[in-house]
Amino acid sequence: MNKIIISGASGFVGQNLIPYLEGNGLNVIALSRESKVAKTITYDGISIDNWNNASTFVHLAGKAHDLKKTSDDSAYFEVNRDLTIKLFNQFLKSDCSTFIFMSSVKAAADEVEGVLEESYIPDPQTPYGKSKREAEEYLLAQNLPHGKNLYILRPCMIHGSGNKGNLNLLYQVVKNGIPYPLGIYENKRSFLSIQNLNIIIAAFIKQQPASGIYHIADDEPISTSDLIRLIGAVLKKKPMILNVPKPVMQGLSRLGGMLKAPFDTNALQKLTESYVVSNKKVKESLNITQPWDTIAGLKKTIESFDLK
Repeated sequence: MNKIIISGASGFVGQNLIPYLEGNGLNVIALSRESKVAKTITYDGISIDNWNNASTFVHLAGKAHDLKKTSDDSAYFEVNRDLTIKLFNQFLKSDCSTFIFMSSVKAAADEVEGVLEESYIPDPQTPYGKSKREAEEYLLAQNLPHGKNLYILRPCMIHGSGNKGNLNLLYQVVKNGIPYPLGIYENKRSFLSIQNLNIIIAAFIKQQPASGIYHIADDEPISTSDLIRLIGAVLKKKPMILNVPKPVMQGLSRLGGMLKAPFDTNALQKLTESYVVSNKKVKESLNITQPWDTIAGLKKTIESFDLK
């Protein structure tokens, strides 16, 4: 049986994707830095036989955002760009037919006006986004032999049970009765549930549409204030949403930056900016007609926090 090799198997996406694919009858082999469990091979230990016996390689491994900004910039490029290039070169020399690279919408843009589509000319500003984009550029510049497929997936913010990102922080704000002071800001952000990401990756493996870049997001964007209200509804607790004037919040965020507090200008931007991502291309390419309900996905994730 042809196998699916997955790098970054121990990460949040990998831990969810592997059981999903196995539950759909696919034979998965994990690729990691260290081989500590069965059915795992290392980056140095992967052989041409491993590649030739695999139909698909799903490259999830990468260095994510360092919100504390303690990482050296070179670390992003070593993992997100250089490792991707090394593995893709091996793929090109093998009989493996499909390479799926998990990139990010941040490879295209750090800020979005309107709706982010695949036609947008990339202009990443952070080491994370630049390293992902440079990996994309290399992959797209190579001559793809006949019979091989390359899918560059750019998901927006992924959430699900076990994810400890900003969604969990907002959950704690509501749970602990902390006032949310940013109600005056009107923004829209796209989200992606891990369940829908699993479905998408499986569909790429099975359907093999045209090679290229695909943005992935649930259907409807949601404001941060509405997200706070949704968390309150799950907790059966009315959240306190305050409309503190923007100049006051901007001043507090600058003060927070000087004091090295969690709420700084970067945190303010993340909570209030709009970032809307189109999923039109991916849904049409994979003939997906059912809705990807943003609220239902977020509710499922929030309920998982409530169980911990």
